[in-house]
Amino acid sequence: MHDSSDEHMLERILAGNDDLAEHNREHFDELNLTAVNIMSAPGAGKTSLLECTVATLAPKHNIFVLEGDMVGNLDAERLRRVGASVFQICTGRSCHLDAQMVARFLHTEPLAGVELLLIENVGNLVCPADFKLGEHKRVVLLSVTEGDDKPIKYPVIFRSCDAVVFTKCDLLPYVDFDIERAIDNIRVLNEDVETFVVSSKDKTGLTEWNSWLSQKVGAKVASLES
Repeated sequence: MHDSSDEHMLERILAGNDDLAEHNREHFDELNLTAVNIMSAPGAGKTSLLECTVATLAPKHNIFVLEGDMVGNLDAERLRRVGASVFQICTGRSCHLDAQMVARFLHTEPLAGVELLLIENVGNLVCPADFKLGEHKRVVLLSVTEGDDKPIKYPVIFRSCDAVVFTKCDLLPYVDFDIERAIDNIRVLNEDVETFVVSSKDKTGLTEWNSWLSQKVGAKVASLES
């Protein structure tokens, strides 16, 4: 039986989160930085991609990483080893970051001069889709080891993203994954989405991905100067 009280409670929670996300966005804009929320299932390669991204873009942009995990700081330590400035949020039982967690971070961590904030969300294809953080762009990673039907099974997160990055593409010869079929499945939900085919191992497609991020930073700067 459908419980309307639970639905109304969720609506109130999401409404409150959206209000705080707008506050976070205002804060990001005041700081002149571009915030990118990076989401995926566990093990899709978010941290590996961020390691490559930071190593390449750090000479060009001042980058900060907000690292979300349920427990532990292994991913944060990996990113620090490649020179990233990192703030760790352990969410405990929560399977996603929310706007309140990000707001607390914003009010404790000095971000003056940061141009690009990369937010590594908790590994999950369900909950992060509903909780806005105030980000300017939403990116979903889809590993070729997961299956090209994931967009059909998890439509909400793919419908609401700006870009999809196919990861671990060096494994394409060894897995049953059709990139074109996956893109078709995504475009049924989101015809304007941008897609990238990358491998953090052999560096395929990273130039295009990094250029896209740089363009978003440049567009942000241009909009503030106009």
